[in-house]
Amino acid sequence: MYIKIIYLVMVYLFAQVTHAQINKSFKSTDPIEVLNFGTFHMGFTSDANSTEFDEHNSTNKAMVHEVAEAIAKFKPTVIIVEQLPQYDEGLNELYQSYLKNPDLKMENPNEINLLAFEVGRLAGAKQFYGIDYSEGYNYMINKSIPNYNDKDLFEDYMTAVITIFDNKEKKSRDVKQMLYNTNTKEFLDAMINLNADMLTHVSSEGKAEGADEAAKFYHRNLLMYSNLNQLPLTKDDRVFILMGATHTAFFNMWLERSPKYQLVHTLDYLEQFK
Repeated sequence: MYIKIIYLVMVYLFAQVTHAQINKSFKSTDPIEVLNFGTFHMGFTSDANSTEFDEHNSTNKAMVHEVAEAIAKFKPTVIIVEQLPQYDEGLNELYQSYLKNPDLKMENPNEINLLAFEVGRLAGAKQFYGIDYSEGYNYMINKSIPNYNDKDLFEDYMTAVITIFDNKEKKSRDVKQMLYNTNTKEFLDAMINLNADMLTHVSSEGKAEGADEAAKFYHRNLLMYSNLNQLPLTKDDRVFILMGATHTAFFNMWLERSPKYQLVHTLDYLEQFK
């Protein structure tokens, strides 16, 4: 009986310690701070919708570096990018070369080289990780279904949203303001609609062809998020994530609800570029 009582007391105390790790907001008592930053792809991309950007232009590079300087004030210790994990070794070797020579010439620089490397250099970040996952989906499935439900709604929405954001992009003063706009809630929410959720309106009678395709994109993003959760991060880390804006939008949903992470307000670091 005495042993049983001791056992029950130990179980109770363990439960109390375990529960104490999660606060009343359902967050860890030591959440990892994350700055989740969305961007357009600055180099070659196979994305259906892309932004015109000359990655070799010195003025563009200087403006991207201004944004990097603003983000570096977050002082990230780890930087996460949209690249397959299998390339981490080469990614970190290139980063080390950049640290030794920030004027390093790259044949086809992208947002990782132009923005993330500079953030890392200024903040003293030691490690880069790629968390991408390859999985295609047919985001133009509507072209294969002549008479799908909500056809007028789907076409009107897609046309209107793309037109509005294209016009906003053209009116942007510069790359800095474009990156600010890319990280607004309005833009990020629209990215999920454009790339996934609106496909649920595309189906023939009794089927769900659009939803099936959208599910593949959700799956890709969930696996990317799983890749993040498998990294050896500690409570002392501060994480900067740089990805295409649609991935950023998905991650915002999960990071905000996660007990492990504390999502910081990205626009607080970009206010000067508004």
